[in-house]
Amino acid sequence: MRSASEEPVPLHEEFIYCCGAATHVLKCGPWKDLSKDESKNLPRLLFMIIPGNPGLAGYYRTFIQALYCGLNQQYPVWVVSHAGHCKPPSGMEMIEDTDIKELEDVFGLNGQVEHKLNFLKKNVSKDIKLVLIAHSIGCYITLEMMKRASELQVLRSVLLFPTIERMAQSPQGKLMTPLLCKLRYVLYMPVYLLSFLPEGVKASLVRFALRGMKTCDESSITTSVNLFSLDCIANILYMASQEMMKVVERDSTTIKQNLKKLIFYYGTGDKWCPQHYYDEIKMDFPDGDIRLCEKGLRHAFVLDASKEMAAMITDWLRDDLTKL
Repeated sequence: MRSASEEPVPLHEEFIYCCGAATHVLKCGPWKDLSKDESKNLPRLLFMIIPGNPGLAGYYRTFIQALYCGLNQQYPVWVVSHAGHCKPPSGMEMIEDTDIKELEDVFGLNGQVEHKLNFLKKNVSKDIKLVLIAHSIGCYITLEMMKRASELQVLRSVLLFPTIERMAQSPQGKLMTPLLCKLRYVLYMPVYLLSFLPEGVKASLVRFALRGMKTCDESSITTSVNLFSLDCIANILYMASQEMMKVVERDSTTIKQNLKKLIFYYGTGDKWCPQHYYDEIKMDFPDGDIRLCEKGLRHAFVLDASKEMAAMITDWLRDDLTKL
């Protein structure tokens, strides 16, 4: 395997309806359709990214490109946005105009789990093995996917900065829970007013908000402009409010059943999943592959450390991939 190349990386972008909700998909590699069982050109393995919240696929653009190159461009790497977190292109609504009854509460936490399972069912052949790479609340979603759909051929699940327990009790959760669960509607008015600003002004505001970073991924800045959309923010905050209420106990049963497939990566100064969460899960599962970050990466690693994280993951999976 090699580090991310400077050569252009094939990147395919789609806006689709999944479970009736607008969904943004970024596909790295020449493989655009993995649903045809009879095709002889299907890859053996798909790397699928389950994002955190905000679940905008654009935040992971640099990450999937670096991962694809680090894998010697041998496997497709896809990232699927959360339902309703992307701003649909002109002519596309946030919810599909159809008489077919789609998933109830698709924008909620449970709905996002079913949304990912539905995407796989409709877009990926059941014969293709999966490496699920999840970030933050995406780790909770991934464990739920493995619990609900044991037929999935998951080779490995890499859980980065996993918010899989006691979110409301974490340092950041204690701060954000009252805002998300009781006062989130207060945020809608300023977002609505800011949505009328020119795109260039919005980008300047994002740059100002991220000014403290030494290096900030340019794709993160352009993606963050989506956060000036009232529909996107409403769906993002609604999902976040459910996270505070529903992500309480760690699902140790599912972890135990899938322990050999899981890699956990905790941060040392992570206010969403503090280090004592790492200490406790390490004690409960001493045989698990549970790692503590030694590089000082932030919870939102996609803002400034996508290439570094991709390089680590390709190294972790080296042995698994040589056995394919």
